[in-house]
Amino acid sequence: MPLIRPEIVATLSRWSEVLTGLGVAAFGLWALQARGAFFQGLAGLVILTGIALAVIGWRRMRFHRDGAAPGVVQIIEGQISYFGPTDGGFVALGDLVELHLVDKGASWLLIAQDSTRLEIPVAAAGADALFDAFTRLPDLRMQALLDALDAPDPPPARAIWLHPSRRAAHLRLH
Repeated sequence: MPLIRPEIVATLSRWSEVLTGLGVAAFGLWALQARGAFFQGLAGLVILTGIALAVIGWRRMRFHRDGAAPGVVQIIEGQISYFGPTDGGFVALGDLVELHLVDKGASWLLIAQDSTRLEIPVAAAGADALFDAFTRLPDLRMQALLDALDAPDPPPARAIWLHPSRRAAHLRLH
């Protein structure tokens, strides 16, 4: 018989990064009692680090989608791969020029320089790893991405990010 109910374990697991960051910040607050400016300065850095970890954990938690969509996402050495039941493919992160949220927020659409298109369900197994991959895209505003994911009534398709060179060309055309 398990000692902790499965729902509590699932909740703690989901909040683990946020709780870890808050724990580090709490340790920093406790360490502020130390005498000496050096140790108090070090405690201040620990507090800031803990807060930063908690914020990143909060954003990752918001990125996670409950449910199960078909397929598996893998990211290995900068290559995003999606293996679905009927389709799939791969795109190098460095070749991405567009990122869209399509199907009323149910799928990511990644477009590469060579016009390769890869559609990945947001709730596919391993899709949480896309958070870290997307943070490497130049000029991507993660808050805008998270707001698009959390939209109560999302549009059928929404452009989240365009590569800076493509954005400049897009602005010249309009």
